[in-house]
Amino acid sequence: MNTIEKYNKYVMKSYGRLPLALAGRGKHSASAVGEDGKLYIDFGSGIGVNSLGFCDSEWAGAVCKQAVLLQHNSNYYYNKPGADFSEKLCEITGYTNMFLGNSGAEANECAIKLSRKYSFDKYGKNRHTIITLVNSFHGRTLAALSATGQEDMHNYFFPFVEGFVHVKANDIAELKAKLDDSVCAVMFEYIQGEGGVEELEQSYVDEIFRLCSERDILTIADEVQTGAGRTGKFLVGEHYGKQADITTLAKGIGGGLPLGICLANEKCAGVLTAGTHGSTYGGNPVVLAGATAVLNKVSAPGFLSEILKKGEYIREKLAVLDEVVSISGKGLMLGITLNEKKAADILEAALEKGLLTLTAKEKLRLLPPLVIDYESLDKGLEILAEVLS
Repeated sequence: MNTIEKYNKYVMKSYGRLPLALAGRGKHSASAVGEDGKLYIDFGSGIGVNSLGFCDSEWAGAVCKQAVLLQHNSNYYYNKPGADFSEKLCEITGYTNMFLGNSGAEANECAIKLSRKYSFDKYGKNRHTIITLVNSFHGRTLAALSATGQEDMHNYFFPFVEGFVHVKANDIAELKAKLDDSVCAVMFEYIQGEGGVEELEQSYVDEIFRLCSERDILTIADEVQTGAGRTGKFLVGEHYGKQADITTLAKGIGGGLPLGICLANEKCAGVLTAGTHGSTYGGNPVVLAGATAVLNKVSAPGFLSEILKKGEYIREKLAVLDEVVSISGKGLMLGITLNEKKAADILEAALEKGLLTLTAKEKLRLLPPLVIDYESLDKGLEILAEVLS
């Protein structure tokens, strides 16, 4: 049996996989070679995970060096990669401290627990409701899925976790109506990734922060997909001039290895005390050695501004195509609304011609590696123009 046949036989079919088995990195970090021997330009970066592309030399070097030094220690003890990474991330973001886990869902679970304990400690029971937005996506675990504001995902796994209320994004009146005395936090994505690369309006974000500040309600920004430089700022909240009380990160921050982070400001920094939360693999030294390499590259002078330039370059090339109606998103997180063609069909057609893309609802979604070179960009855009024409 080949790779695809083995997967289909031995792995649960919880994904709608495409008929491609990747074998390794291509000529550039933004390309890979399939087991079919074909080269594929990557405009998806593993759904935003491979922020530095395939097997970046500095990232791989840091991971390999740490793997032969200390691969794991329990959280009874400390390790230098965890200390160095945490210090640097706090310096970059301005947050006070963090919890280190393994995934975006786990980071969001931590944020949920942190916000509820903050409110319990100050106000007692019955102030535990978390408002989230319709069309949001916060993960696949039961609490994160309950927080997710997509009805088509709320099936099969009953009963869901109580204490979540969903309101329409950018509807200030509905937000105000649902902000009763039971609410402890408002959780949101500045740009809804899985929900179609839909951006929150500045006025709506301003109102979230104003209302929450008045009532000592915490703000939770899910930056699992938008964080770590994806939009041309380290955190997309910087585009809005806001910093939430709690921010969650995952995907690109690990550069390809599993890492989820829950960042807390000074107000929330001491809420989770010994025994109230944990993660066996969280703070893994190999993962954090690689993540430090990501931070070093993303925080280098001029790196983030290049992401904005590349995003504009893609927009200019695609905006002239008749099939492209509009383009949403920021930096290298883009959603393309098509005229007549279906995004799923374009994804399959692009794959056949050697381009890896994504979808989000009815849109074609692009999340290229942050380090993508213009030669790879041009080749990928040529393929995209061909399948869209």
